[in-house]
Amino acid sequence: MIYLDNAATTKVKNEVYEAMKPYFEELYGNPSSIYSFSGKVKNDINNARKKIADFIGAGNNEIYFTSGGSESNNWALRAVAFAYRNKGKHIITLKIEHHAVLHTCEYLEKLGFEISYINVDKTGVINIDELKEAIRPDTILISVMFANNEIETIQPVKEIGEIAKSNGILFHTDAVQAYGHIPINTQEYNIDMLSASAHKINGSKGMVLCI
Repeated sequence: MIYLDNAATTKVKNEVYEAMKPYFEELYGNPSSIYSFSGKVKNDINNARKKIADFIGAGNNEIYFTSGGSESNNWALRAVAFAYRNKGKHIITLKIEHHAVLHTCEYLEKLGFEISYINVDKTGVINIDELKEAIRPDTILISVMFANNEIETIQPVKEIGEIAKSNGILFHTDAVQAYGHIPINTQEYNIDMLSASAHKINGSKGMVLCI
């Protein structure tokens, strides 16, 4: 068999499997429990958080592990919507976002939030002028996929982040297809929330992060 769908998921590398093996067989305790080896598990989780944080220019306490990319995107959008609804109920995203984002937006619309779906050009790149025109006083979030999983388009995330910051708007990016492939610095790009997934880069399934 020749597998050509690494954009969907990847094989776990042997070194990843070997590194994880002790946590299946020996260090399987709840990291919040009081017995001795749980302390090591908790320490190892914190070390993993630090490595991930350093990799993308984030803080250790900003890394959260979720069960999948869809949960990470869903969590990010819903969290902002519910936390900032007193400030505004307007969210901006792209028409070609992953369904994890689009379906969450549809859900939020049923709750009274307004979503602006921005167009892209023939190569799949966001229309920046349309993005700027869509911004309103009640806009609380911009969510744009970093790299598209079907057409490989890489969005001008740094420019989008600058626009969001200059307007006092939070910026989320679905970086599931970009993380580990493209250098990302959340501080430099003004990214407030980022979703990424280990199984896209030869890691384990069910290990996703959101900042």
